[in-house]
Order: sequence, then C-alpha cells, then structure tokens
Amino acid sequence: MESNLMPERLSAKKKGTFAFKTIADRLPTILTKVIDTTYQYRLKAAELYGEEGANDCKALAGHLSKLRNCLQTDKPLEEIGDGRDDEEMWNKVLREETETRDGVPPSAFTASWLYVECYMYRSINEGIRKSQHLRDFDPFRNQKEQALETSRDALITLSLHLQETLKKGAANFESFSEVIQISLWGNKCDLSISAGVENSQKISPVEPLQRLRPYILVNHVEQVWKLLQSHSNKPLRLDIILDNAGFELFTDLCLADFMMSTSLVTSVHLHYKAMPWFVSDVTASDFHWTLQQLSDSEDKLLSSFGNKWRDYLKNGRWIVHDHPFWTTCHDFSEMKSVSPDLYKELTHSDLIFLKGDLNYRKLVGDREWSHTEPYERALGGFNPAPHCALRTLKADVVVGLQEGVDAKIEARNPEWMVSGEYAVIQFSAK
Repeated sequence: MESNLMPERLSAKKKGTFAFKTIADRLPTILTKVIDTTYQYRLKAAELYGEEGANDCKALAGHLSKLRNCLQTDKPLEEIGDGRDDEEMWNKVLREETETRDGVPPSAFTASWLYVECYMYRSINEGIRKSQHLRDFDPFRNQKEQALETSRDALITLSLHLQETLKKGAANFESFSEVIQISLWGNKCDLSISAGVENSQKISPVEPLQRLRPYILVNHVEQVWKLLQSHSNKPLRLDIILDNAGFELFTDLCLADFMMSTSLVTSVHLHYKAMPWFVSDVTASDFHWTLQQLSDSEDKLLSSFGNKWRDYLKNGRWIVHDHPFWTTCHDFSEMKSVSPDLYKELTHSDLIFLKGDLNYRKLVGDREWSHTEPYERALGGFNPAPHCALRTLKADVVVGLQEGVDAKIEARNPEWMVSGEYAVIQFSAK
C-alpha cells in the first residue's frame, strides 16, 4: 500500500506527461523495432538451429506483438510465466496491485510508469526465455555495438585526455571534478530515450565541459571529494551502478581507472544488468565485448586501456556483479526487504556512483515530488553507504533544486526535464 504521506507515483493516467508519451509512443516504437530485429534474425537462427530456430523467432515475434497490443489497447497486464527465479516477485507485485484496485488488474495506462516500463523489458525477456534456442539472444545487441563503434573518435580523444591526466600523478579536485563531469555527460547517450535511434557521441567529450557547467542544476562534486579526502589513509571501495553501454560505459571505465590509478580508491565494483534492459543498458556480454573491442583496437592507446582494464578484472581490483535486483520494478527504498543480500553487499562500499536516469527514478521512487523536495527525504531510507547520483534529466522527476530554478528554466525550455540538456550530481552521506 502507498503511504498517504508520499506523493503519487508517476503514471500515464495524465495526458501530456512524459510518462503518457512513453507508454503511448516510445514503448510501442521500441517493441516494433524488437519485432523487426527478431524477424531479421530468423534466417540466422535457421542456419544455426534449423527449422526449430526459425520457429523460435516466429513464436517470439508473436509474443512481442501480443505485448505491444496489450500496451497500446490498455489491456490488463498478464503474469510472467517463464520459470525464472524472479517470476514470483513480478507476479506478486501484480497481484498486490490488483487487490488494491478491488480485483481489477492494472494496465499500461493505470499502473505506475516505472512498473509498466520495467514490465515491458521483463516480458521481452520472458518471450526469449520460453524459446528453445534463443535464450542468449539480445535484440538490442547490434544497436549497442554500433553505439560504441560510431563513437570511436570520441573514445580516442577521451583516452588521450585520460592518459595526460594520469601522467600528472596524484589527483586534485580539478581533475577529479573533470572526470566526474565526463562520466555525467556520457549519460546523454541513451538509446531507450531515443526509442532505439542511433545516439552516439561524435564530438570531444572534454571541450564542452566548461560550457555545460551551468546546466548542472545540483552539483555536489565538492562533497564527494571531501569524503574521499577524509578517508585517504585507508583502503577504499568504490561501487559504480552502470547504465548505458557504448560511449557512456567507456566514460564510466575511465572514471573507474582514474579513481584506481590516482589511489583515490583501492578496489572498484561494477554492477551491470542480468538481462537486456531499457535498450542500451550494460549486460555482462556488452561489458566484456567492449573490453575485447578496446583490446583489439588498432589504436594503440585504446588497446592499452582495454588490456589494462582486463588485467584489473583478472587480478581482482575490479569486480563485476549482475544482481537480479537491478532488473526488477522495485525502487531502491525496497532493496533492503526485497534483496537484503545486495543491500548488505553495498554496505561494504565507501562510495557508490549511480549512473543515469532509471537509477535516479528508482532512487527517488519515481514520484510526483516537488522539485525542491530534499534529496535525502525522497530516498525513502535508502542509505547503505554514501552515494552520488550522476544523471542527465530524461524523465519528469527531479528533487533537491533551489526555489525558483525550475520556473526560470521552464520559461526558456518547456522540455527541460526530459531533453537530457540538464543534469544533477547529487550526493548523500550515510
């Protein structure tokens, strides 16, 4: 049950909201692209697995078409049924929602936006898991790989910049702030917000930083720096909750390398998704493919960073995780009860960076908060360790702004909350 003291969750009930646009337009567009990708893959599946492979593709396309129709016509959402470990969790939430509505199951336009959007990606995976031969099929893989390949010039520029920064030795506040901002703005490269349309990084990620600073509406980078300096005499663990593959992942790996190479931290834990998620989110396959591509690059510097980062994994200085909680519909205030093992794991961290829009929505519960609501209150008790959200605004929720800031921006740009033009660096100490 929702607390009367908490704002309502964002949903598509209200026309004109970004949630409504997402459910009505963006999600069906994404599903149409996945259906097309599945049909195109059937020839490859037939080569690999014979007629059974082609039939798997036909069945998956049928499942996806039914899902698209369910969303577009506002039919009741159906329970998940593929036998995965998280199946009961999804269905329990659906049943509880039905009970609160006097037995009427929620639909795409009546359920919370966060639930519906997560449900769609989980249902895509349901269709994949029910197949005989497509269980490793990622319908977004080609888009994610192209996003990295078309960002090659920006990768080279950033790798040169990181090399020069590391040559200077110990970190200072200016270099730390710069690498944080590069990782922050890397979050603009999001294929789910563009409904799968190519959205790679083609310009230098370094040159625009000074121009972009006024667009960071909350900037707590100095508080993060002070935290690190206050613990500089002990081993520190950094956790990064990753968001998008492609160029953004590269900026996050540069951030991790900077933190490690300048001895700001002694270990880095990287968290990616356990299944294809929100079009461009990083999976294990994406992560290791990226490192392999860098290692095999004809550019010697990219290759050296790729090999260095793979060595970090081999010697345990970087550790990767794919906990299933990251691909649930639950916001982070529910982590302690839903996935206590993950919450306990994060208590061992000294600092957590949470990348991107979806992580931010889950941090603040995806609710209709006042823009001036204190960030700590919106977290709903989530505090396993000090954390910092690095997020460009691509959904109509944000908290922690100074009075009047939103009105000034909206007068210039009515789409300011969803355009990716503005950003926040928001810190919360434990």
